[in-house]
Amino acid sequence: MDLKAESDDNLDCERPAPIEVFASRSTLHGIAHMFTYERVCIKRCLWIVFFIGSFSFLVLVCVDRVQFYLQYPHVTKLDEVTAPMMTFPAVTFCNLNAFRFSRVTRNDLYHAGELLALLNGRYEIRDTHLVEESVLETLKVKADFLTFKPRPFNMREFYDRTGHDIKDMLLSCYYRGVECSAEDFTVIFTRYGKCYTFNSGQDGRPLLVTMKGGMGNGLELMLDIQQDEYLPVWGETDETSFEAGIKVQIHTQDEPPFIDQLGFGVAPGFQTFVSCQEQRLTYLPPPWGDCRDAPMDSDFFSTYSITACRIDCETRYLVENCNCRMVHMPGDAPYCTPEQYKECADPALDFLVERDNDYCVCETPCNMTRYGKELSFVKIPSKASAKYLAKKFNKSEQYISDNILVLDIFFEALNYETIEQKKAYELAGLLGDIGGQMGLFIGASILTILELFDYLYEVRTSLQSPGSAPCENLRTPSTYPANILPHHPGQGNFEDFTC
Repeated sequence: MDLKAESDDNLDCERPAPIEVFASRSTLHGIAHMFTYERVCIKRCLWIVFFIGSFSFLVLVCVDRVQFYLQYPHVTKLDEVTAPMMTFPAVTFCNLNAFRFSRVTRNDLYHAGELLALLNGRYEIRDTHLVEESVLETLKVKADFLTFKPRPFNMREFYDRTGHDIKDMLLSCYYRGVECSAEDFTVIFTRYGKCYTFNSGQDGRPLLVTMKGGMGNGLELMLDIQQDEYLPVWGETDETSFEAGIKVQIHTQDEPPFIDQLGFGVAPGFQTFVSCQEQRLTYLPPPWGDCRDAPMDSDFFSTYSITACRIDCETRYLVENCNCRMVHMPGDAPYCTPEQYKECADPALDFLVERDNDYCVCETPCNMTRYGKELSFVKIPSKASAKYLAKKFNKSEQYISDNILVLDIFFEALNYETIEQKKAYELAGLLGDIGGQMGLFIGASILTILELFDYLYEVRTSLQSPGSAPCENLRTPSTYPANILPHHPGQGNFEDFTC
């Protein structure tokens, strides 16, 4: 035999290695037993069945893992962190009565009397049988419009002038045992009218901190709600209230108060203890969660929060539908007149808050701080202290019982709670699971896949290569290593290797 001629023929035949040779060298388990030169047909069929079964299980498991990954699951991690000191939150409170009756003038009554359900459409006192004699006499004087010439009226000025004054309401104030005053409160307007915020951080004031938990290490207020100044209520309106007391909201300095929706009530005749715990929440953005990670697109607020989004949305809704804004809303649109309040603004805002869930869709921010609260109450004054308090504030015992309240707000302990959403299954976990299953079922790895692609590339190249003539016959077994075909005699045709 001419070995040189045979070698030249093999070089001219540009074919990849036969599948049996590739199978014997591949790191893919089982493939060497499926593509072999041995004549044991049953053995090869069994290996093919086992391999297909293992590969099918692998596909099922991989599909399950991919489907689980595409669900973007998350877990919630809860932790409690101790801190040497903590920033005290902003505390906003509003008297449930928006307008002091003694501050309402004849001009106010002329413009806003119907809005406040004090007058009817003919500028007459309505429901006189419900009016106390002293109130009726005052109203008769203020409602005498025979020779009255109305002057310009502004709702913002009306709210500001007639709202309860912190200097009259605040009987005592202490923060961490140190006396505070009305100057430590900032005026802010909400839907309840003129309200006040303690520790707002505005006007360049540093934020207050506390270094201990428990009573005596927070804010303690004694307030007079001034029920004798409450506006008479003879009808149901959005500007008057059936209740007596104050509404309170505890919030961060970056978040505007939304006290009509998120506040809690404090009644006169009680001392209310509010034990707080700061909670720092971290949510995941889509697709793992539904929080908002983008900055706020607003002309009124720089920091995104749910309350800022709601106020911004409500303001835009009223400006679009009523061409004005309420007193508590930001912006430069004109303030609504009493007629616009009654005919458009109040009904539109009530509809938006109670029934329209599509216009104002405010997503949860990815990072937010809230304050968990536990409230408890005791009666004030006691029978033993009623006379003393009446003498101290120069009021009657009945007045003290009907108007005085005490509010204590403090941290339960000097720690905060973190609630954090974390990805439960990431890409690394998916690849690890698929790689583990590949190793378990078919003994493959990434390099094994590369081997398959490399061999398929060689086959494709040989078929598409121009001028390459196909080989008529396979190499004789003598050209293969001895360990591949240890017991076979030399054969020349492909049929000799089949079963």
